[in-house]
Amino acid sequence: MLIKKNTFELLRENKTRGISFSDMEGVDHLAHERNKAGFDVEHMKIVWAGSRHAFDLSDRISRLVASDPVFRKDDRTMLGRKELFKNTLRKAAHAWKRINDLRLTEEEGYKLRFFVDQPAFTDLHWGMFVPAIKGSGTDEQQQKWLPLAYKMQIIGCYAQTELGHGSNVQGLETTATFDPATNEFVIHSPTLTSSKWWPGGLGKISTHAVVYARLITNGQEHGVHGFIVQLRSLDDHSPLPGVTVGDIGMKFGSGAYNSMDNGVLRFDNVRIPRNQMLMRFSQVTREGKFVHSSVPRQLVYGTMVYVRKTIVSDASTALSRAVCIATRYSAVRRQFGSQNGGIETQVIDYKTQQARLFPLLASAYAFRFVGEWLNWLYTDVTQRLQANDYSTLAEAHACTAGLKSLTTSVTADGIEECRKLCGGHGYLNSSGLPELFAVYVPACTYEGDNYVLLLQVARHLMKTVSQLGSGNKPSGTTAYLGQVKQLLQYRSDVQKAEDWLEPNAVLKAFEARAAWLSVACAENLSKFTNPEEGFQALSADLAEVAVAHCQLIVVSKFLEKLQQDIPGKGVKQQLQVLCGVYALFLLHKHLGDFLSAGCITPKQGSLANEQLRSLYSQVRPNAIALVDAFNYTDHYLGSVLGRYDGNVYPKLYEEAWKDPLNESIVPDGFHEYVQPILKQQLRNARL
Repeated sequence: MLIKKNTFELLRENKTRGISFSDMEGVDHLAHERNKAGFDVEHMKIVWAGSRHAFDLSDRISRLVASDPVFRKDDRTMLGRKELFKNTLRKAAHAWKRINDLRLTEEEGYKLRFFVDQPAFTDLHWGMFVPAIKGSGTDEQQQKWLPLAYKMQIIGCYAQTELGHGSNVQGLETTATFDPATNEFVIHSPTLTSSKWWPGGLGKISTHAVVYARLITNGQEHGVHGFIVQLRSLDDHSPLPGVTVGDIGMKFGSGAYNSMDNGVLRFDNVRIPRNQMLMRFSQVTREGKFVHSSVPRQLVYGTMVYVRKTIVSDASTALSRAVCIATRYSAVRRQFGSQNGGIETQVIDYKTQQARLFPLLASAYAFRFVGEWLNWLYTDVTQRLQANDYSTLAEAHACTAGLKSLTTSVTADGIEECRKLCGGHGYLNSSGLPELFAVYVPACTYEGDNYVLLLQVARHLMKTVSQLGSGNKPSGTTAYLGQVKQLLQYRSDVQKAEDWLEPNAVLKAFEARAAWLSVACAENLSKFTNPEEGFQALSADLAEVAVAHCQLIVVSKFLEKLQQDIPGKGVKQQLQVLCGVYALFLLHKHLGDFLSAGCITPKQGSLANEQLRSLYSQVRPNAIALVDAFNYTDHYLGSVLGRYDGNVYPKLYEEAWKDPLNESIVPDGFHEYVQPILKQQLRNARL
């Protein structure tokens, strides 16, 4: 039987005849894996992208970026901080030039910046500064500031977080005191902890900021509001009088988020015109009177839903990148299992590898589809708000907060798990995984600390449970709590492993578990005379309640996706397998919850695990094709281990020699420090 040699075998032969890898170029070393696929990969690419338009756009722009030498990023982790930052400025300027030269649309421009894949000041300008003005500025303010921002004649950031306060926005200390004598606000940092700390783009580049400060008029405080403040001269870029601004220093990782100039900012009685307070929802009159506008303040929640649904979408992207790298490398890597000198076993064929990797693959798809649903939710909430319908607002806010928390936590942990799945080579920067992790992990903290958000969700769930007897019918993602009595009595009728493939069997089990946890926590809370004391005492349990609720949302939206007409040979069947993997993995992981709820028996739990093992076997021949469906270029993936062609070992060898340490045969400092040791020329010393 003729067996085609893979990368590993060719390398083994090369050990004895000298290293020459030219015969390994241009060969798809994963072709045999791709040939196993039982579904139409091209159709799956469109499912992943969301539409034919979205696929064509991403495919075209990603290749445009990958083919441009200015956007090279393989040397990023070897650059010093100053060099890295200058490199980032160069890329940002080149991206802006390409957007203008090619007359790209706003959508195309966003995608180009996305695929450049290097955190930069432009992320905060377009992602936070512009939306803040659009969301909170009056029509007049938008007409003044947005044209300047759109043309990048000013560059802005979002200055909210302070040295002493992050999640507790109401605890911010920066003040904005109105002076009626001059018709100005005086922006001031009264304490060290009131220093703005962390805003991206602030450290070295932003000319302006939306600064959040405590509004004071006539000696009275009126909460935290946003103000447009110029920070630097538009002539020489020097800080304006009263402004102290700089970078907060190196952050986690090599390269990674260090391309971003996260900043520190202090104000010493800086004056700005009254009309630079963002006044869509509330205003200060010329006389200093604080008044609410006729625009409902609830509209600001629409912006929050938008930001968080974007974060969920980004989670699916980051997790899918890590999974793509780990899956391809697991198919290339061979260890143990050799019989009589034959080839070793592919790592991806080990059941322990599958049990760690395939749930992450399924999670990437699950998060993609819940992200699609959040796009619909955002549109629905926006339309309702414009019609003064606030009935779904609290539920939508809790839902997006919870999904932001769940997806970012799973993704951060998942990226690290993928690094471990790649063994020792996963620890190399050239694997792409250390940098991917370092860039992504702040998502667990920004736009709401994940545990703080879970407790917000739990508070909403406890309120929903407490109102069940008052006639208030739960809606949206909490609708299942309307059948809480039936769910508490639900007993699964699963009799054999295959029964767990029935969508209703899975959905009812997850609903019963979430309902039981909510009711149990609500009962425990009722034992406290002071509800807030109870909330603090039970906060760990409440966080688990929120996680169960959010996992139910993801499972239910995956099942809803499968109700759609999904074209392409075998595509829907593969998605059904992935949905099963996602749900049954969670059931197995949280088996204690399901058993405690009484909705399944230990035997049914064992059957679920049996079915899960069967599903892993069904994923195995399709694994490479399932990550190919992400359609990532090698440039965007940024990983030697995750190369599309699987030509890993020669490229790892090449990458090693690119390190600056290998520019000289004898390293700097050797003759000064090491040679005397070798020559025993050190003087005797008393220790």
